[in-house]
Amino acid sequence: MNEPGADTLRLDKFLVFARFCKTRSVAEALVEKGAVRINRQPTDKPHAKLRPGDVLTLALPQGVKVVEILLLPERRGSATVAQEMYREIQ
Repeated sequence: MNEPGADTLRLDKFLVFARFCKTRSVAEALVEKGAVRINRQPTDKPHAKLRPGDVLTLALPQGVKVVEILLLPERRGSATVAQEMYREIQ
């Protein structure tokens, strides 16, 4: 669980909280098939830790997205709140 003031968050939780995936199981499957990179490094670990400033490259069905993490959320919020968690680079 992400405690207030914590400076890391699991990759699978971030993907759900930022609304890139609907559930953690979908997020885990996306990561395990190699569709996610953290700071240009491929990862297949849903439990990888993220920090503000990390850059994610996501190969989603809608296309490739490259985003910089700005905030680590504590829970899944509205779509408007989710878009404030990251900045699209590409």
